[in-house]
Amino acid sequence: MKNILLRDKADPERPYEKCLIYGPAALTDVQLLAVVLRSGTSGRPVIEVAEEVLRRAPGSNGLLGLCSLSIPELTEISGIGEVKAIQLTCIAELSRRIAAAKRRERISLDSPASIADYFMETLRHEERESLYCVMLDTRSRLLGQERISMGTQDQAVFSVRDIFLAALRHRSTSLVMVHNHPSGDPTPSAADREATDRVGEGGRILGIRLLDHIIIGNNSYFSFAEADLILHPEE
Repeated sequence: MKNILLRDKADPERPYEKCLIYGPAALTDVQLLAVVLRSGTSGRPVIEVAEEVLRRAPGSNGLLGLCSLSIPELTEISGIGEVKAIQLTCIAELSRRIAAAKRRERISLDSPASIADYFMETLRHEERESLYCVMLDTRSRLLGQERISMGTQDQAVFSVRDIFLAALRHRSTSLVMVHNHPSGDPTPSAADREATDRVGEGGRILGIRLLDHIIIGNNSYFSFAEADLILHPEE
């Protein structure tokens, strides 16, 4: 009898019961979000609040767009206070880190596509350009990664010195630069090309080889190595 009653209540307004009966995979995006939000407001069911959150996502990208919503933007929604806004942004960050952790397990440092895939979820939602440095040893094994700088919407502001200080901290013999284009177009700019040449030249002097510079777009990337635009000392 209890199971029958629960099944009768497994409607969009009761996502907890639906999850209990069928599991979380059976819930829609709105219902999953409603479970996280837990409650709505007086006269406004939590389902309606969840629907508006997804509608507010940039570009109407639903759950994917949730990663781009800030705490102030979320608190503009009726039924979303500061605590719920913080919870939602933390869930979005957790999802990014889980995705990155899974990609890290199968990253191939000899493959620009693999490195781009690893950084894709971290960087393609960023609203400003961020530059990461990936440090490798003599056998091209990963020693570590560091975010070197966060710039503007159309420029990654950094110094060559900061890149090589990070490389020296990890005792790296080679490195890969990775940064994003918030526009979604990974085509390198003249400044990107100049920065790549400067780091390549600095690496030649210090004996730390620049293997690649990868630009992350929206589900796309550009590799200087694949385009044969990385100059090495012997060349």
